[in-house]
Amino acid sequence: MSEDRITPASRYAAIERTEFTFADGTRVPCLKRRFVPRAAGTVFAEHRVTEGERPDLLAARYFGDAEQSWRLADANAVLHPQELVEQVGGVVKVALPAGLGGGGGANGGGSGSVGGGGA
Repeated sequence: MSEDRITPASRYAAIERTEFTFADGTRVPCLKRRFVPRAAGTVFAEHRVTEGERPDLLAARYFGDAEQSWRLADANAVLHPQELVEQVGGVVKVALPAGLGGGGGANGGGSGSVGGGGA
């Protein structure tokens, strides 16, 4: 595939690239299927949703990058990040990606609790 428009921070960055060939011989680059991970990774915070919140703003708050809202969706086993903020008072788990979990120690491992509201 000649041009890769997927950034390293994308949820699709690690997905294998392939090609689909139509009956007429036309070849189209594509990605293999990405499954939502079963494991949330290491949960380091829980965020209570307040009125008007958006997943991109939560991602910016917790990960420093608004385009990482897909990580919140993965941690909460939802397909679309917007589902995370539809219910005011709901809890959004904030997790490190699977495989990057913290260990023991004074600040490692467990899940913290972070209230909603002002940033």
